[in-house]
Amino acid sequence: MQLSRDVALPLRELTVRASRSSGPGGQHANVTASRIEVSFNVAASSSLSEEHKRRIIARLGPRVVAVAQDARSQSRNRELALERLRRRLQGALAVQRPRRATGPSRAARQRTLELKRRQAARKRARRPPGEQDG
Repeated sequence: MQLSRDVALPLRELTVRASRSSGPGGQHANVTASRIEVSFNVAASSSLSEEHKRRIIARLGPRVVAVAQDARSQSRNRELALERLRRRLQGALAVQRPRRATGPSRAARQRTLELKRRQAARKRARRPPGEQDG
């Protein structure tokens, strides 16, 4: 399973379990094991570097699980579960860019000042006649 350009996960490191589904299938679902659960033990993986393991464990925990029972067929649910697991692992491996603090733009500051001027004028206009401007 390809997670990124330089990270691939062999399928032998994944544990696939089938069980009875509560999803679609009618009476057929009562006799077939179409629900698929794919789990991955991060710490025991030999294909991931220590940095990748640390990142995944920090974001998803030591054991990552994906379940699928959407389809009637076991094979389709297996595809769905593997895809969900792949997406979760890719998200955990993604390096987030550090946030760079930015300030408001000149136009935003001018809009704020104009809004304050209008509000002040509106409140000045509501004062009773004869009060001093202050």
